Amino acid sequence: QVQLVESGGGLVQAGGSLRLSCAFSGRTFSSYGMGWFRQAPGKEREFVAAIKRSGGITSYADSVRGRFTISRDNAKSTVYLQMNSLKPEDTAVYYCAARYFLVSTTALDNDYWGQGTQVTVSS
Repeated sequence: QVQLVESGGGLVQAGGSLRLSCAFSGRTFSSYGMGWFRQAPGKEREFVAAIKRSGGITSYADSVRGRFTISRDNAKSTVYLQMNSLKPEDTAVYYCAARYFLVSTTALDNDYWGQGTQVTVSS
């Protein structure tokens, strides 16, 4: 069974940066596409970024493209989300997701989820 554990959330001022990490265990990490989603209070969980198994291809939501960078280290079974130029509207619980071969941008289509980590951006 795949387990995902996120870390790195916190409180930051607008314009600041945070790096989230997600540790993967239980299966062969390099066989799984990985992604990040977020959910703000009263809103649906939304796609943020995804990375393919090899790490060579990434995709981003329009709202974060150019500010966020997803990466993975297959040797450490960890995926990262570097968040720069943070805005108050980035405030949400951020979730790591995994799906065999390729993460879907539709949250319900993904198989495994972490517990989430809170990111709060103050203005």
